[in-house]
Amino acid sequence: MDMKMSEETRRTLFEYLLRLGDDQLVMAQRLSEWCGMGPILEEDLALTNIALDCTGQAEMMLGLAGEVEGQGRSGDDLAFLRDEDEFRNLQLLEMPRGHFGDTIVRQFLYDAFAWIYFGKLRESGFQPLADIAAKVLKEVTYHLRHSREWLIRLGDGTEQSHYKVQKSLDTQWVYTGELFFTDEVDAHLLALKWVPDMAEVQPLWDDLVTQTLLEATLRRPVEPVFLPMEARLGRHSEYLGHMLANMQILARSHPGASW
Repeated sequence: MDMKMSEETRRTLFEYLLRLGDDQLVMAQRLSEWCGMGPILEEDLALTNIALDCTGQAEMMLGLAGEVEGQGRSGDDLAFLRDEDEFRNLQLLEMPRGHFGDTIVRQFLYDAFAWIYFGKLRESGFQPLADIAAKVLKEVTYHLRHSREWLIRLGDGTEQSHYKVQKSLDTQWVYTGELFFTDEVDAHLLALKWVPDMAEVQPLWDDLVTQTLLEATLRRPVEPVFLPMEARLGRHSEYLGHMLANMQILARSHPGASW
């Protein structure tokens, strides 16, 4: 693969790919916690399969990040040998698994974003990104259908299910502002026409979320109060460190092992 580019572009692209890959990796880990714990057998399998999809997506993104970095680090190295402050995933995705409704709300809020974002990323002027986006979009389309249908079913279900997912929505809404975080990394790659413009993505996400919440008879949180958007810069909640300790223990205990 031709990786001829300026050092600034290489640095920003590496950072960007970490953000994409870390989102999928952390989400895969949280979803894998449902293995053997699903509320019904079908959902135990569905959530585990979505976790596998996300793992594969993380492998593609972090593998490309390693190539772009050019320092000999593999996707596995980036996944298992970085510390908490080197991760760039969204805070929304690192929150504890919670109950089934918590997971469905989180998945829907992210899936709606990912479906729109990767749909636009397919048009990237950097072909490796466009190729990854095309593959991811096929899986994200299913993920969105799954989380959206469950959100409607729970929101417009029993009094208890409605109450619980409304509470989940109110609790997790504060993390959604970070979906649209941008900085000099995005600005540099946007100027190259390699990444989507968040100014175009956000209103589409707003429309999709609003329509779905109406169908689910859920109230969209009124106050757009968002937490500090610093996870893309390596500042995370206490939960990420605990999650990484479990995820990375084998690779760190037996460095260089293969199987």
